[in-house]
Amino acid sequence: MATTPRPAVEVPTREAIGIARVLCILGIVYVHAWTGLDGAQLGKLDSTHQGVLRWVLIELVGRSAVPLLGAISGWLSGPSARKRSYAGFVRVKARTILAPMLLWNVIALMLVSGFAHWGTLAAPVPASLWEALDWIGCVTQPNPINVQISFLRDLFLCMCAAPLLARLSERWLGAAWAFALIWSASAIVFPLLLRPPILLFFLTGMIARRRGWAERIADWPLWACLLPYVLIAPAKIAASSFYDAWLKTHVAAADAIDLPIRFAAALALWRIALALAPRRSGRIVVGLERYAFLLFCCHLVLIWLLGPPIGHAVGRMGMPLYPAFLIVQPLLALGGTILLARALETISRPTAGLLSGGRLAEPRPRTPLPRSTASAKGAASPPGATS
Repeated sequence: MATTPRPAVEVPTREAIGIARVLCILGIVYVHAWTGLDGAQLGKLDSTHQGVLRWVLIELVGRSAVPLLGAISGWLSGPSARKRSYAGFVRVKARTILAPMLLWNVIALMLVSGFAHWGTLAAPVPASLWEALDWIGCVTQPNPINVQISFLRDLFLCMCAAPLLARLSERWLGAAWAFALIWSASAIVFPLLLRPPILLFFLTGMIARRRGWAERIADWPLWACLLPYVLIAPAKIAASSFYDAWLKTHVAAADAIDLPIRFAAALALWRIALALAPRRSGRIVVGLERYAFLLFCCHLVLIWLLGPPIGHAVGRMGMPLYPAFLIVQPLLALGGTILLARALETISRPTAGLLSGGRLAEPRPRTPLPRSTASAKGAASPPGATS
């Protein structure tokens, strides 16, 4: 029997969701940070101080952000998936998830591959029209230029199933979660989803909504929510340090080891977001949420185009100033995104809204909402404008 969730007014859930989105997407930037080196050169620096710093930021900060983004999407999708017609629900998701993915992939090809074609940038170039279409639609693989955006492809497919999933009983929803867990921890490749864990995290969010976990976690001590991550992270570091070659050839084992730390990271970050929500710093972060989706979509294009000139001035990885440049790259990407957003709003607000998943089409908030109002609105927030 489902546990009755606590009233939404008791916890600033909506503000915490905004904070979590911004923090997660800033962390994802580390996964794609400019280094100025190719794969072979990066491999030679793996055991250096800068290599370890980069690994920690990627594995323990960047990659750990995806679970919470997926769970937030599942948490938000439940009520609207049950209330709207299937066609209306999917139409909204196509406009706020699928269309921005396709447009940003086209932009990435035109700008990044375009410069690479003319020899001014070292970047992938599609070998054929089919390959270009594959990159745009993320049909069989993530776009190698805009690799993070394939998350939206899998998320859209999860949203297409959300009206059915939202109507399942808890028993069947749990069975779907168990299926997603098995698929995620296996080496089975099926092109329906490029990354099966996204379905697992999405279903986790739907279950969390039914059981009121998002609000109940607010009563847990902060240290208790951080402890699982603190305990599991050293195991991840040890496995990657001593068994890296074995893990690369045993994908299922690597995925099984990776999933616990991803869930632990989601719990820790969600609790941090809840702690920040009532604070002034939290309100500042919430104000940045309208740029978060655009940052997610465009940050790699900005890194491809602006990373080389900035990086060559500062120095590529291995140079003395590179660690400082690496650490601030998410903030630089955020600053570039805000400038881009304001330029788009000035030129064409409909275009700005389309490229931002609808975020820039919304009026800019002038004052923080009262806790009760903001939390109540959180229950009806558009599920498509995510991550």
